[in-house]
Amino acid sequence: MSARLVGVGVGPGDPDLVTVKGVRVLAEADVVFVPVMALDVPGRAEATVRAHVTHDRVRRVVFALDDRGGVTPRRESAWAAAGSAVADAFAAGAGTVAFATIGDPNVYSTFSYLADTVAEAVPGLVVETVPGITAMQDLAARSGSVLCEGTESLALLPLTAGIAAYEEALDAFDTVVAYKGGRHLPAVRAVLEARGRLEGAVFGAALGLPDEDVRPLTEVPADAEAPYLSTVIAPPARGTRGGRL
Repeated sequence: MSARLVGVGVGPGDPDLVTVKGVRVLAEADVVFVPVMALDVPGRAEATVRAHVTHDRVRRVVFALDDRGGVTPRRESAWAAAGSAVADAFAAGAGTVAFATIGDPNVYSTFSYLADTVAEAVPGLVVETVPGITAMQDLAARSGSVLCEGTESLALLPLTAGIAAYEEALDAFDTVVAYKGGRHLPAVRAVLEARGRLEGAVFGAALGLPDEDVRPLTEVPADAEAPYLSTVIAPPARGTRGGRL
């Protein structure tokens, strides 16, 4: 039987947003790995997983989640160690290993790096993914924001790409969603204000968690920085119903 590695999206933080299929895969997997910044500190993905499973097969693997320097030695080392842990689980007899990731496993997720690493060590590895609700979708729902309608275009990018990339997206697309706002939030706010697009923009962080922060971007102080995992939705101005068809 082939080794099977499944990336399961568990959403931004609210356990109620995990799909039925995701819960089933997490419950049935021989081992469930969750990404953490340190072995003694549970992460958001683990908290969501433990809201749904009662087995003791959840294992932590450390990723350099706070590393902002590209492919650094620290990040490479973390990928290698996590890949070895998963490969060892297969060698010990696991048939299906799940990896829980916040959001969706195919959208800015650590899962793709893990899958590439494990595939090098486990011949014939079968890689699958279970989609998850993204922060973009969750923030749209919590703020009552329509992401796109009719012929509108939509762009999603991380602000780690730089504020110039964000400005280019605003030039080319109708709705622009920015992830990983953090220290870039004041610049984002200034750019949107200069372009007359501040009204209607919304900010969100810690979605579905006790310290959730969802509000119009106009209510965020101009000099405020945000948590790294924050989201900004900047929709276009819309007129009459169906006007963008």
